[in-house]
Amino acid sequence: MNKRAYLYVVASAVLFGLSAPLSKILVRGISPVALAGLLYLGAFVGLSIFALGRRFLRKGKDDGAAPLRKRDAFWLAGAILTGGIAGPICLLAGLSRVSGTTASLLLNLEGVATALIAVLIFRENAGRRIWIALALMTSAGVFLSWNPGRGRFEVAGSLLVALAMVCWGLDNNFTRNISDKDPLLIARIKGLVAGTVSLSLAIALGLRPPLDRSLLWGLLLGAFSYGLSLVLYIHALRHLGAFRAGAFFSLAPFIGALVSLAILPDPFRWVLLPGAAFMALGVVLLAGERHEHRHRHERLVHTHAHVHGDGHHAHDHSGPAAPAEAHSHEHVHAEIDHVHGHWPDIHHRHGHPGPENGGRPGRPEKETEP
Repeated sequence: MNKRAYLYVVASAVLFGLSAPLSKILVRGISPVALAGLLYLGAFVGLSIFALGRRFLRKGKDDGAAPLRKRDAFWLAGAILTGGIAGPICLLAGLSRVSGTTASLLLNLEGVATALIAVLIFRENAGRRIWIALALMTSAGVFLSWNPGRGRFEVAGSLLVALAMVCWGLDNNFTRNISDKDPLLIARIKGLVAGTVSLSLAIALGLRPPLDRSLLWGLLLGAFSYGLSLVLYIHALRHLGAFRAGAFFSLAPFIGALVSLAILPDPFRWVLLPGAAFMALGVVLLAGERHEHRHRHERLVHTHAHVHGDGHHAHDHSGPAAPAEAHSHEHVHAEIDHVHGHWPDIHHRHGHPGPENGGRPGRPEKETEP
């Protein structure tokens, strides 16, 4: 289990949580479609500068990340279409209709959507503590979305934001299937393609963004809240799986709500207090979860960045000894049956253990190539 994965997903949530209140300010002068394009083009530019700087500091040395293959095209295209194009446009269109606080707190639905898609479609397993934590976080979202002062609900805007969260839930699960590849490359491709398509669509519709400071602010926000946040999230997906990473990412709505209260004219509401308590309790349950059972890995041949000594990479290298740092090459995992604590990462994508192992019946455990 990689403890840094927790830091990655929390940092990703913080950066993304800032996007809703700051986008609320920008969408007043930029159309949702054009702003969506600027945000993802900003992600591409920022990450490209970062990649060049890292390559210079490493003196051109490879970072050990596995390259994308032709078979990854389906998952990458799905992530771009749902999370890079449809999701941001729906979110920003919703932002133009609801308050920054409401939109921020509705971001909590992304964790719910990601979890449901991961369990029901991609068959990740989930223990009782995970479901309780998810229920608490969902309850927090309901509490925080309630506006006792107005006594009404902005249906159109809220539905658009909810649809955006479903798109990102699909995106998270698509990306999970290529999370063993270079996350920086994935994020750059996603930013370039999604940003170009959305901005071109805006221009074709006569929604050209203004040539002033707001354009630069949109690019800068995209570089951090969409670019860097995405890379950190992909790193977390490798070790936590889409279900748990999505649940931890539910911190983003609360962060966005606090920032909205600080910089936008949204009044403080008492429902923030019980909402914060439910959110905190859910995180505690997630952090204390322990998933361990006997499972079998069938023979597998694949390529991804890895280090030796993690219990799954004990293969020999021809010639020099295996490097101590992360490296990438095609390698073979022999069939093995063992017990250890694990997450549904790229080496643990089996269903629930059978009753003889104290679990629920499910599909036979089987490793498949990402």
